[in-house]
Amino acid sequence: MHRFPIRFDAWYRVLSSALLLRPSDCYFDLSDDEVAVRMGWAFNARFPRAAIDGATRFAKAPLSRGVHGFAGRWLVNGAGDRILQLDLEPPQRARVTGFPVRVRQLLVSVDDPDDLATQLRPV
Repeated sequence: MHRFPIRFDAWYRVLSSALLLRPSDCYFDLSDDEVAVRMGWAFNARFPRAAIDGATRFAKAPLSRGVHGFAGRWLVNGAGDRILQLDLEPPQRARVTGFPVRVRQLLVSVDDPDDLATQLRPV
């Protein structure tokens, strides 16, 4: 398994830690057949790698930080740049603050989204 930490802006690292959302508990895990994304207590997803229909760098810079979603599109970020966009087919399940949600698109901030996108190609 290879772990990619979720990227945090310095100011948000302080704020999120105060909210008990420690950066050390925020990561993207990749194995040969599974992906797990966790943002501390706020977001947790585990799904088959085969469900990834596309992985590309997200071109926009979101203003918000944390976990936000609507209509199956979820943003899980600690930074406003270097966002990886995952398109999932079929949509997968995740938990947001313990509540089940469906995810068809997942946006995650990581240090090197292009490298991670390359690693997500079928094995």
